[in-house]
Amino acid sequence: MPEYDISEIERLIDGKLPWTRVQEIMKAAKDSDRFQKWVQILQSRVSWNEQILLPLTTNLFIVQQGDDRVVKCRCGQNFGDYRVNWKLNALIYVRDDAEKLNEVYRGREQPDSEWTQIREYYCPGCGSQLEVEGVPRGTPPDFEFLPDLDTFYREWLKKPLPNEVEFTDKTLDVVREWA
Repeated sequence: MPEYDISEIERLIDGKLPWTRVQEIMKAAKDSDRFQKWVQILQSRVSWNEQILLPLTTNLFIVQQGDDRVVKCRCGQNFGDYRVNWKLNALIYVRDDAEKLNEVYRGREQPDSEWTQIREYYCPGCGSQLEVEGVPRGTPPDFEFLPDLDTFYREWLKKPLPNEVEFTDKTLDVVREWA
């Protein structure tokens, strides 16, 4: 199995490798420590010290914060428990009429504003756009990814996390508190 230098993985992440090399890497078996190298590179690019457990997007990470696992933005903004949809703690701009949709879609490409909303989610800390979703009106925010971190670390990486947590979506618990 090939072993790749961390600087080559960094150039891969940054899109700075020649396409032929990217193809070679894609076709080859993954090196056993690729995930650890990837996280090490990402960790070196943030200003905070909490351990990255899993990247969610280019700007969002699940991190170990004391005994808690939270979603954190690259800027340091904390979105809370990773088992709660982070979008509940984001700033949201909703494009829900023809005028707002026209800023993004032109003419026949524009969805029907009577049926569709485009929601843009932003970090309250740095203002980065984190996600965009096009959904029918009234649909709750999409919770794209709830990883089973304990199983991933225990069974796939063979490095169990110190404190297992219940693997369950806790989003509705937060919403109920609002009522």
